[in-house]
Amino acid sequence: MTHDQPTGTAPSCPPDTGLLSPVRAGTRVEAAVSDTAWLQAMLDAEAALARAQARCGTVPESAARTITDCARADHLDVRRLALDARETANPVVALVKALTAVVAQRSPEAAEYVHRGSTSQDVFDTAAMLVAARALRLIIADLHAVADALAELAARHRDTVMAGRTLTLHAVPTTFGLKAAGWRQLVLEAAERLTRVGHGLPVSLGGAAGTLAGYLQYAGPHTTPESLIDDLAAAYADETALAVPALPWHALRTPVADLGAALAHTTGALGKIAVDVQVLTRTEIGEATEPAGAGRGASSAMPHKRNPVLATLIRSAALQVPALASVLAHCLPAEDERSAGVWHAEWQPLREALRLTGGAARTAVELAAGLVVHPGRMRANLRATGGQIVSERVCAALAPRLGRSQAKDLLTQASHRAAETRRPLADVLAEHPALKGVLTAAELAALLDPAAYTGAAGALVDRSLAGPGAP
Repeated sequence: MTHDQPTGTAPSCPPDTGLLSPVRAGTRVEAAVSDTAWLQAMLDAEAALARAQARCGTVPESAARTITDCARADHLDVRRLALDARETANPVVALVKALTAVVAQRSPEAAEYVHRGSTSQDVFDTAAMLVAARALRLIIADLHAVADALAELAARHRDTVMAGRTLTLHAVPTTFGLKAAGWRQLVLEAAERLTRVGHGLPVSLGGAAGTLAGYLQYAGPHTTPESLIDDLAAAYADETALAVPALPWHALRTPVADLGAALAHTTGALGKIAVDVQVLTRTEIGEATEPAGAGRGASSAMPHKRNPVLATLIRSAALQVPALASVLAHCLPAEDERSAGVWHAEWQPLREALRLTGGAARTAVELAAGLVVHPGRMRANLRATGGQIVSERVCAALAPRLGRSQAKDLLTQASHRAAETRRPLADVLAEHPALKGVLTAAELAALLDPAAYTGAAGALVDRSLAGPGAP
């Protein structure tokens, strides 16, 4: 056996179990966008189309009922359909053949009405929207759960003072409540954006080249194009709980591009939380800790470590989904009335973006609900610069007495002196000749209290929690 051969025995074609994507492994969204779920969505699209056509009088109601009864994923071999799709570049051709055979066993007459007047892209795109709609409901529910947990954190820590950091360094004091309120705002915006996109997910109804000619041909001589557009599209949308598109969108890929952008925004919002938690949980900072769990965060080599794995999983999704969304955006310039390759390139990135976002949202629920905050450590870290964190406040207080430029120069020099000598800023300022008789020791001590310089942080938290999405 050569060194590059596996030492164990593995299946010749193992399923995508999520081994390399633990952020979504075992989550509800993973199941909602699985191959089986996608197959069922295509069957749902076929069945809904038959029912819509029955409502319009172009398919017998009995045939529509039979097609609906037979449109079950457990009647078909999803792996066989995948292999057959190599011959046609999409899975719908093989699916229609297999579904027709299942229906024919029940009713040869009903089998004549499977996929009547339709085309592969109508079925697949409608199925994609069904899969997305089902996944979005799960994701949005999790986002609201995250927002609720963050609202509790923001309220509880409204006045918990901590160091605000800009460009990685201590800037001025802030509160953890304001930080949590900011996280919550991003999550609520993401949920609102996904909800808006979800409400607009359309059925696909165009026929071979977007003219609906096949549907019209089967509709009979008394059906006008106008009535077909209105009645069939409305019935199909009603049967699927999707939206009616303005036009057939085989080569107008806005729905998919918009969906990708909203998913990227969502993981970015969750990723902001994850990155901040990773910073706060650093050993030398220690201002927050992820919720503990049996075996969670264990290192394979270092027994003392408990790694921030929830934040790590979320961040991994936040880095991947924007790249996947860019593929979907790149598919907007599709050629002709139906594309050779552009449409096909959307499928896997869309599915992966949905399940990564779903995994990140589900993980964020646990992170937000169980995050442990350490106010004592936050207070200790505020003292790390010996009072320099409120130099802005002292400068503002001295400006009316010394002049703004002179006050800033004085504080800059004093801060550098304090840093070089590792002395508190208060001691350096107390010795400065320019401040003799300008500030008393009590006034200086009050100005250098970080807890007294959080600005409007508390009021901002209150406003945020009283706004849309208030608990």
